[in-house]
Amino acid sequence: MENKQVTAATNGNVYIPISERDGAESVVYFTRDLSAEGLRRMYERVSGGMTGKVGIKLHTGEEHGPNIIPRPWVRELVERDLPDATIVETNTYYAGDRDTTEKHRHTLEVNGWTFCPVDIMDEDGATTFPVSGGKWFSEMHVGKNLAHYDSLFVLTHFKGHAMGGFGGSAKNIGIGCADGKIGKKEIHAHPGEGQWSIAQEELMERMAESAKATVDHFGEHITFVNVLRNMSVSCDCEGTAAAPVVTPNIGIVASTDICAVDAASVDLVYALKPEERHDLVERMESRHGLRQISYMHELGMGNWRYRLVDIDHGDAEIQLADAVAGVVPFEG
Repeated sequence: MENKQVTAATNGNVYIPISERDGAESVVYFTRDLSAEGLRRMYERVSGGMTGKVGIKLHTGEEHGPNIIPRPWVRELVERDLPDATIVETNTYYAGDRDTTEKHRHTLEVNGWTFCPVDIMDEDGATTFPVSGGKWFSEMHVGKNLAHYDSLFVLTHFKGHAMGGFGGSAKNIGIGCADGKIGKKEIHAHPGEGQWSIAQEELMERMAESAKATVDHFGEHITFVNVLRNMSVSCDCEGTAAAPVVTPNIGIVASTDICAVDAASVDLVYALKPEERHDLVERMESRHGLRQISYMHELGMGNWRYRLVDIDHGDAEIQLADAVAGVVPFEG
């Protein structure tokens, strides 16, 4: 068993069931309530460290993106629970609707992110956060304004991704906090090579190390919520070109542990029926995306083992299969 763990953990195309993972456990909260109220309830469970000036890091999407987290949900959360918070984003590395600050602000307006301030953190350049224990980086360039916040609420639409396999909390901050000119390039490309010259295990490790810079910076003042809804195999960075959604909606998970919240999200997808999970699992494995989880565990960013606590039923500990029982295929 030990050899199997060591061998498989370094290959991001191999799924490691939770029963075969080592180490301590964290708590991950779960609800099936995909609504503004469900989001608020999950945030309340993990909001203890949200003090001072709070940034909300979420993927605001390309123009008219069909699958991003519903703006009314976020608006209600902000108005009722985080009235002084600011949505934080960075410009993109790829050409599109958000690769310059001017275009980015227009896209924010088109997509309805107009109910609270939005800080494009690299509008005035980058700063560096240290990366402790990394093998690819000793520091990461992030949007300069990230340093202005006391706490960070990482609100993530969990879905597939063309290069990362899946986009969870690690991708949301590992890529999403890196500035568009330097940090994102450092993650995706070797010097002197093509724009997307890094892939598979190395890309997942670089992304995780970038995420670690932000996690370490905020310490106890960072928390994570993943929304498992409208899970295309495509990222929200593909906008209206995203592949159709064929994976059932599952619910919302939350934790103060980034590794555990992404591991639980992946596990919930694997717990679906084979025909329901096929496309998203194929995307994860073909891009070696599962290396995100094992490498975060190796870096000491959190635990890839966890207890799944069902807040819909009196905080009972629940098995993955029971969590996804009764889900129905996505119908648009």
